[in-house]
Amino acid sequence: MAKKQEQGARTTLEEVNESLTSAAQRIEDNKKYINWALIAIAVIALLAGGYIWLHNKNLEEAKNKIGEADITLLQGSEDDALKAFEKVADEYSNTTGERAHLNAAILLYQKGEYEKAVKHLEDYSAEGNLIAPASKSLQGDCYVNLKKLDKALSAYDEAIKLANGNENYAPAFMIKKATVLHEQKKYAEEAAIYQEIKDKYFAYTQQSRFNVDKYLERANALAGK
Repeated sequence: MAKKQEQGARTTLEEVNESLTSAAQRIEDNKKYINWALIAIAVIALLAGGYIWLHNKNLEEAKNKIGEADITLLQGSEDDALKAFEKVADEYSNTTGERAHLNAAILLYQKGEYEKAVKHLEDYSAEGNLIAPASKSLQGDCYVNLKKLDKALSAYDEAIKLANGNENYAPAFMIKKATVLHEQKKYAEEAAIYQEIKDKYFAYTQQSRFNVDKYLERANALAGK
């Protein structure tokens, strides 16, 4: 019985040794390909590391530059701040670059340079936060000043959608849209918006200085209701 156990153990050990020898031989035979694979993995790792380093470096540089632009604006040098924001927006495509686009757009709007402001706003994306609907509203304001009312309506529609029922933002953007509809003599549509504000945003109508009832009555009268 002991002999059988010894023989079984020996056989198992021999099988393991054979298996290891076979594996070693396969590694030797495929060493060239394995080396190339290891080199490829190393290159990918280096490239990934380089990208992360460069990305972080660019992000840090962008933050420093936009910080300098912010300080310039706080000091009252709006023209210099605008140039600085536009430079950051031009050089960086990260989130800091996008904020530079928005800041530049705001300053350009205040200067009455609406076309330039719109170009910056088109390059700004802030989905998922409260700045996004405000940026679309600003874009609509630019179009109103440019007398491009259909585009203004589209921008306000996006602002309303992005506001996602926010009780402070949504009704404010809806009032802007209603004002444009009034200019286009679309009184029934204007009245419908005021009615929606009255029905859905009662708290806003109570807190705001905007008299929704007054403008609803006027729109209905002009619509022949």
